[in-house]
Amino acid sequence: MNKKKRRLSFVLASLMSLVLVLSACGGGGGSDSGADGSSGEKPVELIWYTIGTPQKDVDRVMEEVSKYTQEKINATVTMKMVDWGDYAQKMQVNVASGEPMDILFTSSGGFDYVQNARKGAFLELDELLEQHGKELTQVLDPAFLNGSKVDGHNYGIPANKELPQQEVWRFNKTLLDKYNLDISNVRTLDSLEPLLKTIKEKEPTVTAFAMDKQYVPYVPYDYIIQNLPMAVKLDTQDYKIVNILETDEMKAALKTMHKYYKAGYVSPEAATTGSTNDLTTSGNWFLDRAQTQPLAENLWSASYGYPVVTTPASDAIITNMSVQGSIMAISANSEYPEKAMQFLNLLNTDPVLRNMVDSGIEGVHYKKVDDKYMENLPESKSYDMPSYSLGNNMLLYLNANDPDNKWDEFKKFNAEGVNSPILGFNFDASKVSTELAAVQNVKEQFWAALMTGTLDPEQNLDQVIDKFNEAGLPKVMAEAQTQLDAWKAENQ
Repeated sequence: MNKKKRRLSFVLASLMSLVLVLSACGGGGGSDSGADGSSGEKPVELIWYTIGTPQKDVDRVMEEVSKYTQEKINATVTMKMVDWGDYAQKMQVNVASGEPMDILFTSSGGFDYVQNARKGAFLELDELLEQHGKELTQVLDPAFLNGSKVDGHNYGIPANKELPQQEVWRFNKTLLDKYNLDISNVRTLDSLEPLLKTIKEKEPTVTAFAMDKQYVPYVPYDYIIQNLPMAVKLDTQDYKIVNILETDEMKAALKTMHKYYKAGYVSPEAATTGSTNDLTTSGNWFLDRAQTQPLAENLWSASYGYPVVTTPASDAIITNMSVQGSIMAISANSEYPEKAMQFLNLLNTDPVLRNMVDSGIEGVHYKKVDDKYMENLPESKSYDMPSYSLGNNMLLYLNANDPDNKWDEFKKFNAEGVNSPILGFNFDASKVSTELAAVQNVKEQFWAALMTGTLDPEQNLDQVIDKFNEAGLPKVMAEAQTQLDAWKAENQ
C-alpha cells in the first residue's frame, strides 16, 4: 500500500472514530465555530524541528508567529531547535520513534536529505507543491528545486540563497586590528600558522582556531555522501571515487590539524563540541571557517555586534551539498501535510512572516529603519537565528552596511559558480545499506577526533582506514562507482 493510501486509510479511520465518539456523547446541534472565529475549524498546531543553538526567546517569537499564521492559514507553529552537532543523530532517533513533527530541516550535511528521502522519512511534495505551493515555485531559483529532486521528485523546499559553496576563513577583526595582523596572503590551512601563533602568545585565554565536531579540513574534492570518506576530485578526468583519508591532500591537512591541536590553537573539547555559539556571542575567538555568501561579513558583524572579516579558503563550486544545503521537508508522518505546505508557501513568499522567523519581534529584537533596512536591538542576542536554514533569504530586510542591490549580488554570485563534476549525482545506497550503517558507526567513533586534530594521524590514520574497510567501505565505494559510471554515461 502506498503512502497516500495509508494516509487516506488513517484519515478515514480517524473520522469514523470521531463520529462514534460524538454519537456516544450525544453530540447535538451545536457546532464549534473554531478558535479563529471564522472558518469553523480549530487551528492546527504545526511542529517544526530545525537546526541551531536553542535560543532563549524562541517560544516568545513563535507566539507572535502563530498569531500571524493563524490569521493567514489557521495554523499555529511550535519550533523545536536542536543544536548543530546533535541534530543528525537526534532527528534520526525522532524519525525512527515516530516523534510528532510536521516540518523538519534537512540538508546534504545535516540529517542527510537524499538518504532520508529514499528511506521514506519525508513526504513526496509534487502534488502538494501544485496544490498549495505555486507561489513559492515562482520565487525560488529553479536550480534549487531541480537540484533537490531525488529520483525525479521533490521531497523538500530548498532555501533561496547562495547557490555555490565557497569556504572562507573568518576573523574577529577586533583582534586583527589590535595586533596589526595581515590576512591578505591567507588561503591555505598552513598559511594560518603565524597568525595563530601570535594570538596564542598574546591572548592565551582566546580560542585561536574555533571549531565544533562538524569541522572537516577543506580539500578540493566533492563528497558522495557528506562527511563520509568517499569523494571525487574537483578536477577529475576519470571520475574515480577515492577514500578521502588516503589522499595526499587530506593526509597533509590532518597532519597540520594535529600540529595546531598540540600547539593549543584548537580547543581540547573540539571533537565533542556541538556549537561555537558561546564564542561568537562573547567574541572570545580569533578565527574559524565558514561557508560564505555575498556580503556575509555584514550579516555576521551585525549578528555578533563586532566586526568580522574574511578571506577565501576555496573556490565557489556548485555542489549537491550547496544545492541541497538547506531544505525544509514535510515529515512522512505529518498529521497536517496540506497545512504544512501552506505554511512553507507563506514562509517563502511573505516578507512579514519570513523576517519575524529570522529576526524576531519588531521593537523587541530589532527595529525597522525604513522599508528595506533593519537594525538589531540588544534583545537580539536572545533570538540569534541561522538565516540560511529558515527559508527564502531574499525576503530579508537589509542590515545597515548592506547595499540596496544585495540580492542582485546574490544572483551574480550564483551565476558565476562553477559546477562540480558530480553535480546531480545522488547515490542510492539501498543495496549496501548494512555496510553503510556500519561505515557510519565507524565515522561516529573516529571522524571528529581525526578531523579536529585530536588524534595523531601518524599513529591513528591507518587504523581508522582499516576500521572503515572492515565495516564494508570498499563494497559501498564499488556500488557508488558503478552508479556514478552509469550516471556519467547518461549525462556527459
